Amino acid sequence: MIVFLIVLIASLLLQLFLPWWVIVIISFLACATLGKTGRQSLWAPFFAILVLWTVVAAYKTMRNDHILVNRVAEMLALKSWWLVMLITVVIGSFAAGIAGFCGYHFRKALYADKSTL
Repeated sequence: MIVFLIVLIASLLLQLFLPWWVIVIISFLACATLGKTGRQSLWAPFFAILVLWTVVAAYKTMRNDHILVNRVAEMLALKSWWLVMLITVVIGSFAAGIAGFCGYHFRKALYADKSTL
């Protein structure tokens, strides 16, 4: 739960002035330091970004009556605007989840018991 909250809050604050891919760095560092299991390190960042990006995207697109997202959906030959949002949110969540999983295994590799090698 702590990894979820750290990724969620840090991503919210840092994405205000840094590019979108800062979620990868945040997820990697949070799971490299606090990840307890591989499963937690994969799913906590995934769901944190899923929630964050869904709320932010819904808020921003509802304020302008879905104008931009409808145009992007037209360009991608999709039927509705919510498919564009779904694809965007899943791709961002996937990137964060994989980064968290890599961070956890990076820590495990770094501190592996050298006597067993």
